[in-house]
Amino acid sequence: MATVVAFHAHPDDEAIWTGGTLARLAAEGHRVVIVLACDGAVWPHHGTVRLERFRTSAAILGAARAEHLGYADSGRGPVLFQDPPGRVRFARADLGEAAGRLADIIRSENADLLLSYDAAGGNKHRDHVRVHEVAARAAELTGVRVLEATGPREVAIWVYRLAGAIRLMARYPMPEIRGYGTPRALITHRVNVRPYAAVKQRALAAHLTAGRGQTRMSRVWRVAVALPPPAYRFFFGREWFTEPGATPGGPVRDHVLPA
Repeated sequence: MATVVAFHAHPDDEAIWTGGTLARLAAEGHRVVIVLACDGAVWPHHGTVRLERFRTSAAILGAARAEHLGYADSGRGPVLFQDPPGRVRFARADLGEAAGRLADIIRSENADLLLSYDAAGGNKHRDHVRVHEVAARAAELTGVRVLEATGPREVAIWVYRLAGAIRLMARYPMPEIRGYGTPRALITHRVNVRPYAAVKQRALAAHLTAGRGQTRMSRVWRVAVALPPPAYRFFFGREWFTEPGATPGGPVRDHVLPA
């Protein structure tokens, strides 16, 4: 059996980006560890509620361990707010220090695989990009194999156009959206998680309870949580990864672990 460490930016990212894959790994008997960079508290009134929801979500997915690296959410937008008392916003985190914290967990778990994000962080959020950078440095320190969670860029463009048109989320400039995800031809792993979609949906639902401070993006996921299971399975039954250094055009695999 293998040990997989999944490194994510914010509470709910673990369910959105890799929830099905993690549930599948846990069901197959592998040890799943989820590490969160940020507490999700951009504003003081968020408190610790998002971390509590994260731990609930991790348990639903079957994780054996859920950790927080101790950083604060950096928020999205042109302004990077001052650090809250006693904490550092992840976008300002010292790269070596953050990578060292992650590397300590990787070593303590003797991990076989580290899941992180692609170079654009999937959606160019500053914390997501920092996850990519910190994970890459931690992999250098430990030698662990890395796969980067992503999505087909072509699909991302279509989804953001549709969601913006029906006002499910804020509109973003198209040049920015064209940088989201990874071109389909460069994706190395397309994982079928449809048998675990119900678990993934429950994990996501754990984040969408009482909602002061919810963002417009969370409207998308409230709709997703409300979908009938067959519809959720259809729309969210695949997860994608790229392997750094892999030769483009090779076989696209259906599992993050070697056969």
